[in-house]
Amino acid sequence: MAIEKVAVIGAGVMGAAIAAHVANAGIPAVLLDIVPEGADNRNMLAEGAVAKMLKTKPAPFMHKRNAKLVTTGNLEDNLDLVADCDWIVEAIIERPNLKQDLYTKLDAVRKKGSIVTSNTSTIPLKTLMAGMPDSLQRDFAITHFFNPPRYMRLFELVKGEQTREDAIEELRQFADVSLGKEVVDCYDTPGFIGNRIGIYWSFVAIKSAFDLDMSVEEADAVCGKPMGIPSTGIFGLGDLTGIDLGPKVNESMLNELPESDPFCQEYDADHPMVATIAKMIDEGYTGRKGKGGFYRMNKEGGKKTKEARNLKTGEYAKAEKPNLKSVKAARKGLRALVETDDVGGRYAWSILSKVISYSASLVGEIADDIIAIDSAMKTGYAWKYGPFEQLNQMGVQYFIDRLEADGMPVPAFLKKVGDRPLYKEEGTDALYMTVDGEYAVVPVAEGAWTLADIKRGNEPVMSNRGASIWDLGDGVACLELHTKMNSIDQDIVTMLGQASKLNKKGFKALVIGHDADNFSVGANVGLALFAANAAMWPVIENSISEGQNALMKLKYAPFPVVAAPAGMALGGGCEIVLAADAVQAHAESYMGLVEVGVGVIPGFGGCKELVMRAMHNKRRPGGAMPALSGVFEAISTAKVSTSAAEARDQLILREGDEITMNRKRVLADAKKKALQLAEGYEAPERQEAYLPGPSAAAAFDMAVSGFVTMGRATAYDAVVSEQVARVLSGGDTDITEPVTEKKLLELEQEGFMTLIRNHKTLDRIEHMLTTGKPLRN
Repeated sequence: MAIEKVAVIGAGVMGAAIAAHVANAGIPAVLLDIVPEGADNRNMLAEGAVAKMLKTKPAPFMHKRNAKLVTTGNLEDNLDLVADCDWIVEAIIERPNLKQDLYTKLDAVRKKGSIVTSNTSTIPLKTLMAGMPDSLQRDFAITHFFNPPRYMRLFELVKGEQTREDAIEELRQFADVSLGKEVVDCYDTPGFIGNRIGIYWSFVAIKSAFDLDMSVEEADAVCGKPMGIPSTGIFGLGDLTGIDLGPKVNESMLNELPESDPFCQEYDADHPMVATIAKMIDEGYTGRKGKGGFYRMNKEGGKKTKEARNLKTGEYAKAEKPNLKSVKAARKGLRALVETDDVGGRYAWSILSKVISYSASLVGEIADDIIAIDSAMKTGYAWKYGPFEQLNQMGVQYFIDRLEADGMPVPAFLKKVGDRPLYKEEGTDALYMTVDGEYAVVPVAEGAWTLADIKRGNEPVMSNRGASIWDLGDGVACLELHTKMNSIDQDIVTMLGQASKLNKKGFKALVIGHDADNFSVGANVGLALFAANAAMWPVIENSISEGQNALMKLKYAPFPVVAAPAGMALGGGCEIVLAADAVQAHAESYMGLVEVGVGVIPGFGGCKELVMRAMHNKRRPGGAMPALSGVFEAISTAKVSTSAAEARDQLILREGDEITMNRKRVLADAKKKALQLAEGYEAPERQEAYLPGPSAAAAFDMAVSGFVTMGRATAYDAVVSEQVARVLSGGDTDITEPVTEKKLLELEQEGFMTLIRNHKTLDRIEHMLTTGKPLRN
């Protein structure tokens, strides 16, 4: 039975966001909650939750229109709404008796064969199903989302002894393909995988900072990027999730775990950390949702200052960036970090020694293999490396030797591994160490491969320092960018040009995509700044021409080109996407032409392409101006879509372009689309448009001048926007004269070169390179 409609019971932060993400997948969702005592609007909790999510940032909905797919109601009047739902998700308060009462009510109205699951984070399935009818137990599982459900990819799936296998497979398929989740099968143990290790890690990291008399800034500097953990660090994470959450999850784990568990052994109710956190909660210092937490923003004197809390005195002072040898040493890897003889190195070892050992002791108990555990920590806690990948970097034997030297027990699993790596590659296979101490091939789900799987043991078709072309099989090639942040340089432009001739090497289609977090952040503006400072104007002009020519050749190549963006596709990266015949975008793609932020305009055809799309859009309203106004606004304000769905509004995605929810499926879906287009493919016809010319440019300039007067734009914004207006209006043309793509490209180049010669543009570029933020000059 396919999942075509979902009900979520509980409109709290998690429940509401789960319903929103179901809607993101294009699936209708029902959201129900209780009727508050004395409420005039009996649906106020569910309706209020949806209304709040439409204003929340980061947004739970990928597009505001998705909210229309969520039907709200209450449990007293609208329980019948679940009757035609294929999957019912319970996301209410973590109290087994309340959950069981709800299951009884749901069981009375749900349709036969519908799946019922709980989003519990710690309560075992056997506890939830105690005394429940066999018919419900066969349809019941735990599906644990991580917060926020739209962005955190982990989906822990737990089945009971009676759960039917086809229900588990349906959930696994739906979560993977429709919701874009990394599905990890867990055993029915307290905290499952992510929270079992994550709660222990959080406790150990905070406690160790107290024990080593570290400042919160020092702790976060180490337990952050150097360890492959989000830059918030451990104390910053506490502020983000809510400091009052810690004692609750600790209590839950203490109640569920046996006294012999390392977490119970590590926990000390009399430790000063416990009293400090209790005091902070009592005083309202619960993190970002409260008066502050381990950090706070001081707004005295009209200036915001980030302050950090002294863990001993409770006083706040300006947060300082620590200067630790260990943090610098970490650039060479985890082993260099833990071997550095300073407080940071000792702190890193105190965490890693315990957390990795704990993880190793749980292999076979909480999951079948190390892959599941590593995957859970990467996709649920946003670690760059899972605990076993961390261990693999340090060396298993090194870790064992150091544990023994410290008098710490060595987990049985690690004794089996010995001096062998936990992960390794042989030919085209990636191998991992099983619980039995033997190697097995890392499984790759059909349609969920990555470019790394293609590259392993193979050589590229062609390559340079900026990009490579790989054979995906079946006559499809893949162009991979691999500069820093995939910023576009001369090497990438050269490879784009080479890619337009791939038919001569026997290829019938091209995909542009890769495994990196970001498709491309745009042109390497550092190179442009260097050339401008040296007055190398012909070099800059030539680089613009080459970029335009390369993308035009790809657009009109005798084979289909499919762009497969994910993450940021900005500036020149967006222009590569715009040049493709079709797009297979990851749902979390953030695209836009942002060049005005550094004082220039799109120069590789971005203006040209959006003009043509706007003017040839069958749904455009009225004459040229309404269509062009939307393009002008997007480019002159450096608008970036917050999802692939929003990119449709900006015409970056067109009718026929598609969105893939699961990041691991983007390239496979793009290849499939490329093969479909290759059948009987004919290159597109050259385009032209009738544009209004100077009158339109004047209208755009007047609008910007109004914004400058109101203080919403700077004087130099107006200068840059004037060049955008000139390109979009067609330059010195008339509405009766056709404007070709070539003409628009010439206008782009003229506008770019005019601006790059202006010292205020160079100031913007330098400021962006120095601070990472746009200059409002």
